[in-house]
Amino acid sequence: MDEEFTRAAVRERLRSFDRHTHDLGTNKAAAVALVVVEDDAGPGIVVTKRPNTMRAHPGQWALPGGRVDDGEAPEQTARREVQEEIGLDVSADAVLGLLDDYSTHSGYRITPVVMWAGPVADRIVANPAEVASVHIAHRATFDVEPRFASIPESPRPIIRVPMLGAWIHAPTAAVIHQFREVGVHGRPTRVEEFEEPVFAWR
Repeated sequence: MDEEFTRAAVRERLRSFDRHTHDLGTNKAAAVALVVVEDDAGPGIVVTKRPNTMRAHPGQWALPGGRVDDGEAPEQTARREVQEEIGLDVSADAVLGLLDDYSTHSGYRITPVVMWAGPVADRIVANPAEVASVHIAHRATFDVEPRFASIPESPRPIIRVPMLGAWIHAPTAAVIHQFREVGVHGRPTRVEEFEEPVFAWR
């Protein structure tokens, strides 16, 4: 059993993490779910691929998420989006904590919500309108060193995570990397200084 990657261990690390929040400003509030499910191979995080037909960010790797509705807390939004995108009803007590806000060029302040759904991997049903494919990334897949690149459009380095046979970019890569650092290793790592690729700015 992986003693670092358990519900209790992740919850405790998140409780002691002093997260950074961003002023909303002109951005729109959004939330994403870093949701841990369990299957025969153990716990893993759910990562989705967006359909190429979507108007916003087609074909990109993502975490379940969306805009925060009026009167919603980020935790409520993340749970709602998990149900809408991958068909899982996640209870409020599955929420373990929050990671740092991440503000995007496309005008969103994203709040990542970490939740542990448990042994429900076989209940996942992708909504084809929003999800082209669903992948469960176990620790051996996501617990990897990120790569960085520079671009002329920004002084900040782009972050990329090599996993699932692809390069996953920010904001998804930033959230996954911070979860790896804070939730699994207990290292208070920040990611707001990491950049998105230009194709994600729109």
